[in-house]
Amino acid sequence: MRNFIYIFPVIVCLLLPSTSKAQYHYADYTNKGGGSHGSTIYLMPNVYPAVLIGGDTVACMTLREFVKYSPLRFKSQKEVIQYNKLIRDVKKTLPYAKEIAHIIIETYEYMETLPTEKARQKHLEAMEKYLFDTYKPHMSKLTRSQGQLLIKLVDRETNTSAYGIIDAFMGSFKAWTYNLFAKLFGNSLKARYDPYGRDRLTERACVLVEQGAI
Repeated sequence: MRNFIYIFPVIVCLLLPSTSKAQYHYADYTNKGGGSHGSTIYLMPNVYPAVLIGGDTVACMTLREFVKYSPLRFKSQKEVIQYNKLIRDVKKTLPYAKEIAHIIIETYEYMETLPTEKARQKHLEAMEKYLFDTYKPHMSKLTRSQGQLLIKLVDRETNTSAYGIIDAFMGSFKAWTYNLFAKLFGNSLKARYDPYGRDRLTERACVLVEQGAI
């Protein structure tokens, strides 16, 4: 029952592929602007705009954001163990949070295109069954703390609490009911993710995992 309380709200609620072949490039020096030195560089399999600087072709590309954190200072070995456990749990739950967030957003956008409430409810019921069948075997293996973390990370990815997601898709009564049961086990579906406050270490772990730093 405890696992179900955390599983249900979660359920309802790029790096390029590696290749062993060497990349190659060539530049198209077509002057499309008449007076500018614009060109295109083909760094296969990608295409980037390029400019000529001093006779050199310089590719223009957008790099991923990189966050540099100062080293953590722990007061005890217990804090070290807790942080390592947090990193382990983030690595396990963050991929699920991203998948679930994508499904939630995709489902909401599709439901907006359906003409009637009956059609929306039918689609929602089908999605609910699909999510249970797909994710319940994985969610049931999570510990209680991992389930709580997953709810927070879904909030991080959707900017919406678990309560808000259930309310939007299934109505206020069900949201209130599941939140009541969650409170019996010391949690609240209304609790928001706080990346600059109580969840700052979680946010740090998430960013480092996303950057591939840990």
